[in-house]
Amino acid sequence: MEKKDLLKDTIKHIDIKSFDSTPIINSMRDMSFTSRDTAAAADIYNMMIAEKECTNILTLAGSTSAGGCMQVYVDLVKNKMIDVIVATGASIVDMDFFEALGYKHYKGSQYINDNHLRDLYIDRIYDTYIDEEELQACDGTIKTIADSMKPGAYSSREFIWEMGKYLSKHSVKKDSLIQVCYENNVPIFCPAFSDSSAGFGLVKHQVENPDGHVSIDSVKDFRELTMIKIEAKTTGLFMIGGGVPKNFTQDTVVCAEILGYDVPMHKYAVQITVADVRDGACSSSTLKEASSWGKVDTTYEQMVYAEATSVLPLIASYVFHKGDWKNREMKEWAKIFQK
Repeated sequence: MEKKDLLKDTIKHIDIKSFDSTPIINSMRDMSFTSRDTAAAADIYNMMIAEKECTNILTLAGSTSAGGCMQVYVDLVKNKMIDVIVATGASIVDMDFFEALGYKHYKGSQYINDNHLRDLYIDRIYDTYIDEEELQACDGTIKTIADSMKPGAYSSREFIWEMGKYLSKHSVKKDSLIQVCYENNVPIFCPAFSDSSAGFGLVKHQVENPDGHVSIDSVKDFRELTMIKIEAKTTGLFMIGGGVPKNFTQDTVVCAEILGYDVPMHKYAVQITVADVRDGACSSSTLKEASSWGKVDTTYEQMVYAEATSVLPLIASYVFHKGDWKNREMKEWAKIFQK
């Protein structure tokens, strides 16, 4: 098969507004196993929305954005259900920024010969394809943005803000997560920003500008996110996957304590993951285990062991149709860094 034959059927992102999952979630509440856990998670997330003063943080790892959930995250931000995002660089750059530039993810197969894909310059995420030539164009756009900035060390939030500014003028797809967050003062942090398509563009930028260039300061990321935790006090975590975004966000409680601030643990926490607990990790610990470190209160916490694209749309649709977000205001945490 030729490249054009494989890059033909695009991934379509699910719209949580187009259906009401309330009957499904209500039915799950009287079931068992993952179904009951999913209903409990939906209830906790709705509690986060209903508590107006609670700052809700989305942590995002894995490939759900490429897999069809990109619009879910956009709608959570646009409807005041998420106030801060902490994500992997891949979720923000290789997936969201990539599509904002007009590129697509494609339906594929996990059974194809990967050597054949490499010959065609097609990258695979399980059963999803990406055009490597388009990814490299995305890398180049990151370099263009870096080249336009004053040399210095920036937090990933600051750099992603510049990406949002760029998209406000040049985006092909207008409803990207980066642009929506930029327009609504929702900060995005990527503590491992260079572990993504952005890394290639930034490396090339630095090689071509050895005496004065942009670099990403992950310590500044940690300090800025901790500032939000200190100011917000009451916080809820809605976590897709685990890894660096999850642990980075949970650690803000400990960081605030070390800085001399008395802040409460994250009051609410939901995590959707397929990671195992038996290796001592669960992609950065279970929520109950995190409580022993002083990070998460265990009164309102729920682990959901499921592949996120199968349950996230149900939870998000349920909370959207409950409508408590209508009584909330945008927190606009990005403004505290613009003073």
